[in-house]
Amino acid sequence: MKTLTIRGIDAELDQRIRKRSNLSGESINRTVLRLLNSAFGLEKNKVFPIHHDLDDFAGTWTQGDEDEFRKNIQELNEIDKELWK
Repeated sequence: MKTLTIRGIDAELDQRIRKRSNLSGESINRTVLRLLNSAFGLEKNKVFPIHHDLDDFAGTWTQGDEDEFRKNIQELNEIDKELWK
């Protein structure tokens, strides 16, 4: 990978890059790379983007939690024939 140094970034551009970086939770470098790739049409659009917003919950259910959940949604598997007339 190449390294590129950009000089002459004014205060407003610096502020906007930093704000975008903070909002996205990405490093400044990653933010700038994403913006440049997007500007040149090189972004890698994923059909199924990876999200990490529920990572803290993965693998935390006990068997009891699962059993209770399945019991509570059981009625969702039933078809209400009156609605399909």
